[in-house]
Amino acid sequence: MILGNLSGLNEFRLLGFSDISHLHPLLFVVLLSLYVLTLVANTAIAFTINTDNSLHTPMYFFLTQLSCLDICYLSVIIPTILENLLVGTVSISKTRCAMQMFFFLFFGVAECFLLAAMSLDRYFAICHPLHYTVIMSSRVCRSLLAGTYICGTAVGLIHTLITFSSPLCGSAINHFFCEIQPLLELLCGSTFPSEIQVIVVAVFAILSPFLLIIYSYIRIISTILHMASAERQQKAFSTCSSHLLVVTLFYGTAGSMYLRPKYSYRAAVDKFLSLSYSVVTPLLNPIIYSLRNKEVKGALKKKWKKAKLVW
Repeated sequence: MILGNLSGLNEFRLLGFSDISHLHPLLFVVLLSLYVLTLVANTAIAFTINTDNSLHTPMYFFLTQLSCLDICYLSVIIPTILENLLVGTVSISKTRCAMQMFFFLFFGVAECFLLAAMSLDRYFAICHPLHYTVIMSSRVCRSLLAGTYICGTAVGLIHTLITFSSPLCGSAINHFFCEIQPLLELLCGSTFPSEIQVIVVAVFAILSPFLLIIYSYIRIISTILHMASAERQQKAFSTCSSHLLVVTLFYGTAGSMYLRPKYSYRAAVDKFLSLSYSVVTPLLNPIIYSLRNKEVKGALKKKWKKAKLVW
């Protein structure tokens, strides 16, 4: 119930999956299992790459960062979701809600730009192989990584400061964490300026790196098609296929969530989309890269054999 401007509001109520409370035990087991699997899979990828000298290349440097981002990204929201499934409606302080929104946006946007950096790496590796080691030096890789975190910080701060400095006329968030879209529903008066803000920032954070990825792959595909050897073509395509799958999964769900007007929001649909890009995608990323990459599979098998010998 809207009671007017709640300027002194210090706490929110996360409704979560209150409409399907009978499924809470099942959802709890499923999401906890997915979380553990995600932690194990991404940790295994990061550990394997860091301890295998043959994988110390720009492509695998970025893949390690992707695994770390996925772990952090998921860890921001999973504890709240599991708490919601255990106790029902969760009370969350305004400060904790703001921090949750900031870090969720920070890691999510950083991943958008990291995927773009990974596409640039593939572009230089395939289109400019003779100059690749010079162009993608360790300094350039670190600079690209720093740029992803700077963009994530900027977007997280802008959204969080504007949202939580606006007057609110409600305290019940119809979601399982402090997501932007359901919080817009609580703003007093017209939400049009906030909607425009979300779309403008989403265009910068989602569409601009996505366009860079598209441009990189147009050039990559053009270069591959002009290769004389079918074997070289197949090898080039195989190094890009995993990244393309990850990009499709992440941008497809994130874009459908943020690049649309408010009137098209549906709580049930939005919760499903949020679960898709925040819970399922971080689990699929290491699986895609490990199953479709011979070098990663080989390194993982070596580590597994060594571990069995130790035990």
